[in-house]
Amino acid sequence: MSRKIVVDPIPRIEGHLRIEAKLNESNQIEEAFSSGTMWRGIEVILKGRDPRDAWAFAERICGVCTSVHALASVRCVEDALGIDVPLNARIIRNLMNATQQTQDHLVHFYHLHALDWVDVVSALKADPKMTSDIAQSISPWPKSSVGYFKDLQQRLTGFVESGQLGIFSNGYWGHPAYRLPPEVNLLAVAHYLEALDFQKEIIKIHTIFGGKNPHPNYLVGGMACAIDPNSDTAINIERFALIKKIIDDTNTFIDQVYIPDLIAIAGYYKDWLYGGGLGNYLSYGDFPENSLDDYKTLLWPRGAILNRDLSNVIDVDPRDSAQVTEEVSHSWYTYSKGDSKGLHPWEGETKPAYTGPKPPFEFLDTDKKYSWLKTPRWKNHAMEVGPLARVLVAYAKGDPMIKDTVGMVLGKLQVGPEALFSTLGRTAARGIECKQTAGFMRHFYDQLVDNVKKGDYRTFNSDKWDPSTWPSESKGFGYTEAPRGSLGHWIHIKDQKIKEYQIVVPSTWNASPRDAAGNSGAYEAALKGTPMANPEQPLEIIRTVHSFDPCLACASHVVDMHGKEITKVKIV
Repeated sequence: MSRKIVVDPIPRIEGHLRIEAKLNESNQIEEAFSSGTMWRGIEVILKGRDPRDAWAFAERICGVCTSVHALASVRCVEDALGIDVPLNARIIRNLMNATQQTQDHLVHFYHLHALDWVDVVSALKADPKMTSDIAQSISPWPKSSVGYFKDLQQRLTGFVESGQLGIFSNGYWGHPAYRLPPEVNLLAVAHYLEALDFQKEIIKIHTIFGGKNPHPNYLVGGMACAIDPNSDTAINIERFALIKKIIDDTNTFIDQVYIPDLIAIAGYYKDWLYGGGLGNYLSYGDFPENSLDDYKTLLWPRGAILNRDLSNVIDVDPRDSAQVTEEVSHSWYTYSKGDSKGLHPWEGETKPAYTGPKPPFEFLDTDKKYSWLKTPRWKNHAMEVGPLARVLVAYAKGDPMIKDTVGMVLGKLQVGPEALFSTLGRTAARGIECKQTAGFMRHFYDQLVDNVKKGDYRTFNSDKWDPSTWPSESKGFGYTEAPRGSLGHWIHIKDQKIKEYQIVVPSTWNASPRDAAGNSGAYEAALKGTPMANPEQPLEIIRTVHSFDPCLACASHVVDMHGKEITKVKIV
């Protein structure tokens, strides 16, 4: 006899996500349903505003991916108005984006996802000497003495004995799906705490170029920072030296802590190959070495893969109305011409229409509308976006750095490329990508220093800043590869104001509800077939969902649980 379980909200993510799963008699997931329980109203807020201000509003969609919406937004407006940015501005944007991805992946692995595989309480049983031996056998990282791990274990014991685990509370400790020995659990907990301290150092690069973090400053036409090696008030030699140190320290941490931990932990779960899901992968590409339209110079290549066929990477054009669409057949929105037909974002509408149950309720009516997320499709295919998609597209296109890193990780795990098509593979791909983006940080830093040495200090292009020079009507598209996947902003400017604005975020691709034909989104597809050891403690669901690193905060709290409007945003 089948049964249903609900996980609401999913913990350790940004935003609010509900998962409903139908289990068979063997406690295996037959069907899953993903429901975003927040409404995103940024598109409505932006209507009628100056397009040069759009980035500042869009960036506030989320405080985790702290710069990606600003980057996509300024690129979108510049595309619409035909604005070129100086070389320094392009390099700085790339460097800030690589910094964001690197820091975000470290936070995800250690602080959002690791506890799905690491049993914190088990670390109390560890032999610190054995933990030290393991640490020194896999990495030259200096913090690996017996005394270091013994002190940490004593601190952890104090937390447990006090009955307050603090940041480690509310875990499924002792769950039968945990496999790590106590010594590896202790090692992972130590690095969890080290990463918590270290990740704040990486993001200082954003404060140097953008003035602050979260939400660093961007600027249509360039970047709002001054470069002068000889000035006390601009980005000078001392600032460049600090940036270099941060980049060097970051690469060391990834090589000596993150990647060894990833391989050590994954080695105990090599057969946990559930969660492959759709088998369709999409990447817009990013990190342009030239203009954004010169797709061949993107360090993360653009393309799509269908049915896990790595021999065929298909060209992608998000401007094409026949490629990227969003429908609302199972979403709490309505379209003027019918809810079952997908619309390209340039024709998109944001009209909330909540028809779901009023709390308290047990289950959603998933035959009808059941999510605040729309349903994006690429050529009518449900697609997965994110690190796994980017790594697979780059791997399939023969990128030498990715092939080397993938080969190294798979070789140490003694598994083949097919292992990537899983929850574990998705987690590994994020580590592989993190090593790559940390390398990008060095690459773009060297580019910037070389260009400044040539005497080029420009970071802003004032051409076309005057609205009187703009066309009466124009459309633009801006994209980036956010840590969680392909992000697109589409704008329609008319009479110097924003007429329409649409944003399709990575978690909309991955967490989308079913389409009109009943096809599942990436989360829903990935959960099917997963066995659960204890449905009362749905660790397996959490593992797979966390492997996507959900960010449901690309939403705005403008209606309450009864569908009643509680906030109005007046356009002046």
